[in-house]
Amino acid sequence: MTDEEIAWLDLGTVARLIRERVLTSEQVTQAQLRRIERLNPQLHAYACVTSELALTQARAADKRQAQGQALGPLHGVPIAVKDLCWTAGIPTAAGMQIYKDFVPDQDATVVQRLREAGAVLLGKLQMTESAFSGHHPLTVVPVNPWEASAWTGVSSSGSGVATAAGLCFGSLGTDTGGSIRFPSAACGVTGLKPTWGRVSRYGVFELAATLDHIGPMCRTAEDCGLMLGVLAGADPKDPTALQAPVPDYSAGNKDNLSGLRVGWDASYALNDVESEVAAAVKQTLALLEKLGAQIVPITMPEVGDLVENWVPHCGIEAAVAHTNTYPSRRAEYGPMLAGLLDIGNKLTATDYQRILLQRVTHTGQLNTVLVQVDLILMPAMPFAAPSAERIANLRKEPGYRRLMSRFTAPTDMSGHPTLTFPAGQTAAGLPVAAQLVSGHLNEVLLVRAGSAFQAATKWHLRRPPI
Repeated sequence: MTDEEIAWLDLGTVARLIRERVLTSEQVTQAQLRRIERLNPQLHAYACVTSELALTQARAADKRQAQGQALGPLHGVPIAVKDLCWTAGIPTAAGMQIYKDFVPDQDATVVQRLREAGAVLLGKLQMTESAFSGHHPLTVVPVNPWEASAWTGVSSSGSGVATAAGLCFGSLGTDTGGSIRFPSAACGVTGLKPTWGRVSRYGVFELAATLDHIGPMCRTAEDCGLMLGVLAGADPKDPTALQAPVPDYSAGNKDNLSGLRVGWDASYALNDVESEVAAAVKQTLALLEKLGAQIVPITMPEVGDLVENWVPHCGIEAAVAHTNTYPSRRAEYGPMLAGLLDIGNKLTATDYQRILLQRVTHTGQLNTVLVQVDLILMPAMPFAAPSAERIANLRKEPGYRRLMSRFTAPTDMSGHPTLTFPAGQTAAGLPVAAQLVSGHLNEVLLVRAGSAFQAATKWHLRRPPI
């Protein structure tokens, strides 16, 4: 196979071909490293490329494979992780200047589990400063492989770009207000935000502890399920990691969706949404019904005030996470993150309690809706492939947060899992996404529905013109 042919294989196929010895891990890893060397200078997806480590791991994987000692479902498969996950002996900056020279002496639990499953680490992926809404002024911002002027999403921008451009077979992202879903939508990949606590946060820089979710970004829903099966589970190092057993995320009939109830609130999903997004989501709904799902009318909870309160909620938790360095080293912070921390430091205990009560109420309301249905369909974001300049301008307008984050922030507040996947394209050929939401710990249903949709469509098979 050529480097190009290898690059566009999905993660599950690469794992199978290595397992069957059609390809070696070293072959695949070298092909990926050559591609990164060629494309990363223009895409800036990687903060750090670990070439020597990757080749060492790949050769060790091949040796174990030859001895019949494959480690796990990702054995020999090259992946990459967002640069807020600790990696022993490898710089982990979290997009911050303060931590540019920080080298952890241990792995984050998610990195450890990927290694234990046999994955090969290609490197660390670029991100916004501390996983908030903007890159540090000294960071070279990742470039969308579909169109250089297009937005890459936040904060897992490098993860979205690398996965979309064939610079890894799967990546780790994090989502506090939409940062798996925005880059997945903008870059045309599939992202799975798990239930809060489904994946350990140990060794992962915090933005906001009770809002942070860690999950896979891949080419397919099936691949996301494969990675989540490796990542999920209890962790003695993180007492907030859920104790629930980890299921087989590939389980369930993907040939049809008979018996699955999909909730649909047309007003919520379509009002103030651009026409190309609305068209893609409506076509997704029609196909899910054709695949056997029952479409159930629902009424979504009101989320406007909740979304507005996401910023102060995130701000106060981020202020706690940055206590040791802010405001004492304020000059080393970018303006966007500093502004968030200032909001958090000014919040009163009474204001915070009001937000917490609102959050608990919303979670209960959404749980009530999810008693009626198995999944809820909605957009991932209201705009169709916006340019980076447009997003920058929209940020200055009143009501931006309420509009932009109404399909993402609420499920970070409630901790519900979501799947974002390619579901259409703009007139210019740029990707448009849809999103499914399920009840807590029902990621199996998300993978099942996403896989069935992708078996019947080709949106996830489209490749950027690079």
